[in-house]
Formats: sequence, structure tokens, C-alpha cells
Amino acid sequence: MRYFLELAYSGSAFGGWQKQEEVSSVQALLESKLSLILREPTEIYGCGRTDTGVHASYFVAHFDTLVELPENLIYRLNGMISKSIIIYNCRPVSDEMHARFSAVSRTYRYFITHTKNPFLSDMAYFLPHKPNLDLMNQAAEMLLSHIEYRCFCKGKAPGDSYKCTIMEAVWSETSAGLVFTVTANRFLRSMVRSMVGTLLKVGLGKMSMQQFTELLHSGNRNLAGKSAPAQGLFLVDVVYPGFEKSAVLILPPVV
Repeated sequence: MRYFLELAYSGSAFGGWQKQEEVSSVQALLESKLSLILREPTEIYGCGRTDTGVHASYFVAHFDTLVELPENLIYRLNGMISKSIIIYNCRPVSDEMHARFSAVSRTYRYFITHTKNPFLSDMAYFLPHKPNLDLMNQAAEMLLSHIEYRCFCKGKAPGDSYKCTIMEAVWSETSAGLVFTVTANRFLRSMVRSMVGTLLKVGLGKMSMQQFTELLHSGNRNLAGKSAPAQGLFLVDVVYPGFEKSAVLILPPVV
């Protein structure tokens, strides 16, 4: 039987979702606790790989088991795992559903504050200068008509494919600062942080629209802006065909 876990986590205490040697990860922690509860080795597969320090207010992972799940599974899991993680729900799905490969879209939000705030230091990027929002949205709109995003990818992409379909890319202003929202069918490694850093470069007058256009067609990561810090980035949504999210979700406190 296959199950989907819906969860959220603060990435500040972890080296990302993906398990790795000598680094604390969300995946490794969940696998160890779930294996204890089910009394069998249990592997968990996530909807993506968030980097060190990146957060998720909504994340989906799946696991397979022949064991009948205890009714209090969610309660027990939440009591055993880090306070930086919360399990929303655990639901059975068809064997064809895969947390990563069945997702049709993912949405990230990047949060920027213009006011120094010690309570947001791990959840937003402090930028004292206000960039030009209109210029950044003009540049962001260009992303919707582009196809290949090698210029925003750190390292080599899986399968050597740098093509993504971006459905939404927009900056908005809130009482707390700025929010960049981007939705796509897939994302490359460090792609969102690289886009944010480059768009900020445009907004701060350090890159012209012509240079931004040339960057998109160049495929050269060295021409892009510096990646924005990890703490401002949240995975906020993952969409699957025929799968409805849990009704109770925790939003980032910087919204």
C-alpha cells in the first residue's frame, strides 16, 4: 500500500530534505521514526530536494508498506520528530502516484523584508534597499515565454535537461516587504534562488533589461546574479491530479 505524507518544516536546522552522510536531513529523520513505528525499514520519497536552510510550508512524500498503519500514526510521528517538522496528514493513494514524478506543478515563494527583524532572520532575506518592483515584474514576465533555464541552474541537471514550464512568476508588495511567487512543472537545482538574485539585480539597477534578455538566451550561469540567501525561500504548494490538499495548512509567518 502506498501512502502520501503531507508535512511542513523549517529548514533552518537541516541540511535540506535529501538524506546525506554526516548532515541532518528531514528525509533521514522521518525514515528513522517511521521505521520504528512500523517496525520495518521504511524508505520515504519526497516531492523535491530543498537546499540547506530552505523551508517548506507544504511538502509531500510517499512511502510503501504492507503493515497496517496505527490509527494514531500522525500523533506518534509528530511526537517523535523534531519540533521543526509537522505532519499534516497521511493518506492512501494508488501505487501509480509518486510524490516527485506525479506532481504537475510546484510553487515557491521568496520573502524579503526591508526592516531588520530578529524574529524573521531565519525566514526572510533582509534587504535594506527597496528595488524597483515594476522593473522586476517586467523581467519576471519574460520568464513565462522562455523554455530553457540553464543560466539559473547550479551544476548539471538530471538527464541533462534544463527545460521547465513556468506558469507564474510575479513580485508583490506586502506590509512585511516583498514576495516573489513562481510556479512551474519542475525546478532545477537552486533555480529559484538564482532567479531571485538576478531579478533583484535588475530591480537595483545593476542589470539592464537587455542584459537580462541576453542572460536568458546565453545559458551561462556565470552571467546571472548571485543566488539569494536560502532562508527566504519556501516551497508552498505541490499539485497532483485528483489529489486534494489537507484543509489545515500552516502558512509562513512572514506573509
